[in-house]
Amino acid sequence: MNMKIAFVGKGGSGKTTLSSLFIRHLAAEGAPVVAVDADINQHLGAALGLDEPEAAALPAMGEHLRLIKDHLRGSNPRIASADTMIKTTPPGEGSRLLRVQEDNPVYDACARPVELDGGTVRLMVTGPFTDADLGVACYHSKTGAVELCLNHLVDGPGEYVVVDMTAGSDSFASGMFTRFDMTFLVAEPTRKGVSVYRQYKDYARDFGVALRVVGNKVQGPDDLDFLRAEVGDDLLVTVGHSDWVRAMEKGRPPRFAALEGSDRLALRTLREAADATYERRDWERYTRQMVHFHLKNAQSWGNERTGADLAAQVDPGFVLGESVTAGA
Repeated sequence: MNMKIAFVGKGGSGKTTLSSLFIRHLAAEGAPVVAVDADINQHLGAALGLDEPEAAALPAMGEHLRLIKDHLRGSNPRIASADTMIKTTPPGEGSRLLRVQEDNPVYDACARPVELDGGTVRLMVTGPFTDADLGVACYHSKTGAVELCLNHLVDGPGEYVVVDMTAGSDSFASGMFTRFDMTFLVAEPTRKGVSVYRQYKDYARDFGVALRVVGNKVQGPDDLDFLRAEVGDDLLVTVGHSDWVRAMEKGRPPRFAALEGSDRLALRTLREAADATYERRDWERYTRQMVHFHLKNAQSWGNERTGADLAAQVDPGFVLGESVTAGA
C-alpha cells in the first residue's frame, strides 16, 4: 500500500501526539515514512524525540522554496521559470516527481533522518511561524512548499507520507486538504472538539475526502457516547490516558514496544483504515482536483502576481500516478 495521510484537529486536541505515535508505529513495522510538520506550531520533531536544539536546527522548507521549484520544474516546457510556479502548479510532461525513498536535492536540503527505536524516518518541516509572518496568508505561503511537493509526489507500494496539518479549518485556505488518501481528524469529547469535525466534514464532502475521527482524551462511557452521538460512523477509534505518552511528553519515553496494548491496537486500526482507501485511489480525480485549485488560484491572484497566464501550465494529457513514475 502507498498512502498520503493527514492528521488534523483543533489546537490542543493531541493531533501532533497522535501523528507522532502513528509515525513511530509505521517505522516499527518497517514501512518507509516521510513525516512532514505543516502545523503553524512546530512540535512534531519534539514529539518524535528530538531535543530543542535538534528541532530548532531542522531546515525550513519555506526557506528552500526556490530550490524546490527549480527541481520540480525539470524540463517542463509549460513552465517558463521557477518564478511563475505557485503552490498549486501541477506537474506535466518533463516535470520531476518526488518518490518517498529516493535521494534528491529537495530531501538533501529539507529533510533530516530521525532515528526511532523501530527504524528511521525522514522529517521535513515548514519552519516556525515568526513575528515576520504577518497575517495568515504569509503562513500559507510557507505551507505552499508542502503543497507543491505533494502535487509532485508519487508514493510507491508500502510507503507512507504523514503530514501533521495546521490546526482547525485553516487547511481549507488551499487545495492541500485534497492531497491525502486518508485524513484523521483528532477530536476531544467536547463541543469545541467536534466543531472542527463539522467544518471539515462540510467542506470536504464535495471533494470526496476520506475522513475518519480519532477520539482523544476519552475517559469513560460518557465521553464515548458523546462522540458517537456527534460524529456517528465517522468515529474510528478512541484513545485515553497513556503512561507511555506522558513519559514521552516529559522527554523520557520508554521503548515504543512498551506502548499500551490498547493504543497499539488503535494505531493498527488507523493503518488498516488508511490502507483500505488504496483500493479506491483515483489518480485522475486527484489530478483533476489539483488542476481545479490551480486554475482557481491563477484567476484570483496567481496571474497578477507572476505576470503570466498560469492556466497555460496545465498539461491536459498528464495524469499523475504510478504509471508515470518510470518515465517522468
